[in-house]
Amino acid sequence: MSSNGLMSAGPPRRVAVIGGSRIPFARSDGPYADCSNQEMLSAALDGLVERYGLTGERGVGEFVAGAVLKHSRDFNLARETVLGSRLDPRTPAYDIQQACGTGLQAVISVANKIALGQLDAGVAGGADTASDAPLGVNDELRRILLAARRAKTPMDRLKEIARVRPRHLVPEIPRNAEPRTGLSMGEHAAHTAREWGISRHEQDVLAATSHRNLATAYDSGFLHDLVVPFRGLARDQNLRPGTSTHKLAELEPVFGTGEPDATMTPGNSTPLTDGAATVLLASEEWAERHGLRPLAYLTAYETGAVSFFDEDGRPGEDGLLMAPAYAVPRMLERAGLGIEDFELFEIHEAFASQVLATLAAWEKRGLAPVDRDRLNVAGSSLATGHPFAATGARIVATLAKLLAQRDGAEPGSRGLVSVCAAGGQGVTAVLEKA
Repeated sequence: MSSNGLMSAGPPRRVAVIGGSRIPFARSDGPYADCSNQEMLSAALDGLVERYGLTGERGVGEFVAGAVLKHSRDFNLARETVLGSRLDPRTPAYDIQQACGTGLQAVISVANKIALGQLDAGVAGGADTASDAPLGVNDELRRILLAARRAKTPMDRLKEIARVRPRHLVPEIPRNAEPRTGLSMGEHAAHTAREWGISRHEQDVLAATSHRNLATAYDSGFLHDLVVPFRGLARDQNLRPGTSTHKLAELEPVFGTGEPDATMTPGNSTPLTDGAATVLLASEEWAERHGLRPLAYLTAYETGAVSFFDEDGRPGEDGLLMAPAYAVPRMLERAGLGIEDFELFEIHEAFASQVLATLAAWEKRGLAPVDRDRLNVAGSSLATGHPFAATGARIVATLAKLLAQRDGAEPGSRGLVSVCAAGGQGVTAVLEKA
């Protein structure tokens, strides 16, 4: 199987979202502690293959996926995932990475090829495991070992090895910090929360609502064909159905604690999470030929970035996670749309404060307020957890099904996707009900 490499002479084709498959997300160092990115991603992909019969000649033209936390062995993650799955081994695959926007960027990559006629169908996805995060080797030790490998005689090799000291054996632990500032994403978000005056209570309300909405989505059966059991889990491990603002108010702040008004706690911030997700995209012709009904169409997308630090390496005027505050207005202007033209909104919940700051920024930039009853109606990252590269595929598959099943929503009803990402980036998109 391959893509044809030719662009259609006609107008861009519509890109249909057919459905998705993910494994339940788990807290790091939990049920998936010994799982690799490839194992989790293959499980999610197999769920998609089984559900839509994507074997043999019914297969897809390409698989695009990525991970943020990768070992050197994951250099060809997407392709190895295909080879470890039930998808046809002749399916081409490649990796992509844009921090937390990886999954949505993978969707856009597949969608572009379908729109141009280079693919008829493809799968996008992502996986991440903080449990299996790579440990770095001391750089001096690395140079010694490389020198030993280059040594021409056993004695020369022994001389190089003799240079190893105990300090060289201390591994470099992965740091959740932005290289330009040295601050964690949580500390950046705390700075943004102060800048925008986001209260603790507002954050706790958003977090409690996310858990409540996700619990309802599971209990109603909405997620039964989007989530495949894995390693003994059938639901997202982070889900707390009984969460309330009262319980959340009892938690101590963990970010921005150097300030007297710290508001960000473990309850209104996403935990480190392991998991994987995939989503099937196709042309209308391919879907019809295979008897599959599109849930929605991907009609617009936009990426953005902000300069989030000043010349002294301190947080700048624009927050680390605020790129969607610019990308969404730009995307809507290009599409001739306003907030009032959307039925549903899916904003990735890296932190409750970041969601609320983004909503406030949209209003400041002239967009209408978002109806909170239309926001993350099946729960989002605060409840599901956030395996970095998996979040985009989870959101696209969820929103497509929400639009398809929305009572009273006419064909063409829209949903907006907004995902913030490390490095001051953002990836956004528009879906329309089929």
